[in-house]
Amino acid sequence: MHPFRNLELPGFRSVDQDVWVDDAGVVVRAVRFDLVPDLPAALTDRPALRRGMTAMAAQQGGTLIDADIVGVGGQPALRQLVKVPLPDQPHGEAFLGSFTVPKAAASAVLLVQAAERGMTGIREAVILGEVGPQDYFQPHPYAPEVALRLPFHVADDERYDERFPLHPLTLVRRLMARLAEQVTLEPGFAALPPFAG
Repeated sequence: MHPFRNLELPGFRSVDQDVWVDDAGVVVRAVRFDLVPDLPAALTDRPALRRGMTAMAAQQGGTLIDADIVGVGGQPALRQLVKVPLPDQPHGEAFLGSFTVPKAAASAVLLVQAAERGMTGIREAVILGEVGPQDYFQPHPYAPEVALRLPFHVADDERYDERFPLHPLTLVRRLMARLAEQVTLEPGFAALPPFAG
């Protein structure tokens, strides 16, 4: 059983144990792992954690959009957003958001994901046309030396979410913001020894 409480998901339906989906294709999954977390650094070392998560995402074929330390249920958590190419398709991306609450020998992970459907790349094309290629593509801010399969670019910035309210990245980011304020953690899990890195 996952330790998240107050996980209210209006408009979502259960499709499996601890998995919910809505009509826009946004999927929420809550998981507990009874293993030492595989995070590359302690939550107190934000630069090392961000560099390590950038490298890990790249090794798995994705690109880390953003990572930060936030509070979830009164506990420190890693919040990250990653984009990955859609499997077996020439175009399109899926956006994976997660909160990881690490403990010394366990972790709780709340995942939110959504994929592009139909015509893909509209957000990217519009912003590229507005800012030009010289300002669109950027080295990764956390680890510029990491080779990326998917480029890091400004169209993924949160400031464009309002203009693209139905884009999967916007949907993931919006739901994650709501969940971060809403969910709590089961007291027994919250009291476990902290993750030291």
